[in-house]
Amino acid sequence: MSIDSTSPDLAAEAPATAAPERRRLTLDLDVDVCVIGAGLAGLTVALETARMGASVAVLESRHVGWNASAHHLGTVMPGYGVAVEDLIERLGVDHTRELWTLSQQGADYVRTTAGGLAGAALQATGALEVSNVDRNARSIGRLRMLRENFGARVEGWQREQVRAALKTQRYFHAVHYSDAFHIDARNYLEGLAVLARQSGVRIFEESPVVSFEASGIRKRIATASARLRAAHIVLAGNVHLGAPSPRLTATLLPVWRYAGITEPLGAGLVEAIGFPGAVMDTDGIDHFRIVEGDRLMWASPETTWAGDPARHSRAIRRRIATVFPTLGKVAVRETWCGTVGQTVHGMPQIGELQPGLWVASGFGRQGLNTTALAGQMIARGILWGDDRWRLFAPFELVWAGGNAGRVAGQLVSGWTRASAAAGGALARWRERAAMREEAREARVAAANRQMAGEGDRPLGP
Repeated sequence: MSIDSTSPDLAAEAPATAAPERRRLTLDLDVDVCVIGAGLAGLTVALETARMGASVAVLESRHVGWNASAHHLGTVMPGYGVAVEDLIERLGVDHTRELWTLSQQGADYVRTTAGGLAGAALQATGALEVSNVDRNARSIGRLRMLRENFGARVEGWQREQVRAALKTQRYFHAVHYSDAFHIDARNYLEGLAVLARQSGVRIFEESPVVSFEASGIRKRIATASARLRAAHIVLAGNVHLGAPSPRLTATLLPVWRYAGITEPLGAGLVEAIGFPGAVMDTDGIDHFRIVEGDRLMWASPETTWAGDPARHSRAIRRRIATVFPTLGKVAVRETWCGTVGQTVHGMPQIGELQPGLWVASGFGRQGLNTTALAGQMIARGILWGDDRWRLFAPFELVWAGGNAGRVAGQLVSGWTRASAAAGGALARWRERAAMREEAREARVAAANRQMAGEGDRPLGP
């Protein structure tokens, strides 16, 4: 999920990870590995390959983490953007288990790395995946599967426990990921850049790649002001990669995800939301958590065309009021957005496209853990010959449909939200109907007991 978890004040408290002055590529260069894109995945690839002894250069068209990577909620947990049940249906249990293990290793990598960075603000507060509808049997089955087949550290929350923590009638059951944690995503990103530079990586900003030639042993990469040669090229760009690889860009549906952070809400916020970690619903509509003690960060609206974040402030306020009416009318201090690349199949694109040409892209709603696992896998694939990246081979590059795909994506998003709203409304109506029926039966039982008691009384004179 790509939304920033930091405020300007928090970001200013991390001098150890402050970004150095930007440096352009102005002289021709020869390296072992050239990474195109200085986001989370690209910097992780660069850091890990440099630690293994390779010479590495990173080319970034603007500046480190200028897009989605610096605008992330900061929630870290295992798993992918595709439901594990769907992965099992497509790949089988064993294959899915290996993918899950990789996702857990990615989360562990972020935990270890962030723990050593000043300003990363690692918080082990867990994550709660709540259900908009009453599907207790399905939740129990999912919990059993995650525990027995994947060794996941999860627990089920019944409706009463969910509503004790979240004062709303919109949620029923939940899956609690107790080992999920949260970091300051912006400082984590800048920290990766600092670690990479300390390991010998040369990061060149404002150095857009014009073209590259991936055939032959030594690949050739051209920028506007200099050329670079490398044994391996890693495409770690998002939907803005553009000219260097239009084929890759065409496989990504651009999605703008908007979020906002409220003004301080006082003690009423903790009364309404008693869970300290992140909360996300099973339909992927809302994602929120408390930050700085009394402010609420909320991500919800999304579009397949760029929009003004300020215009979505009203939608965020409405959504908060709908889910937590006890908060009343909240004021949103600021709104922002990040652009992610969503693949048709919903999984990230990780692996070797042809000898020496690698891809780490399409992370969409995957989360920080997948950028970490992609960086590790590609680094090990390049230098150690580790071929576990082939686990992602079933998820090939698939054309996203161009403008027609963006229209379809917006329609599907709207339909998903409407369907979720209708399903939730129906579930709440059924709950109220069941409560009314229980109350009616209780009244009838009480009346019968009263009548039976009167029948036992002795008759009067």
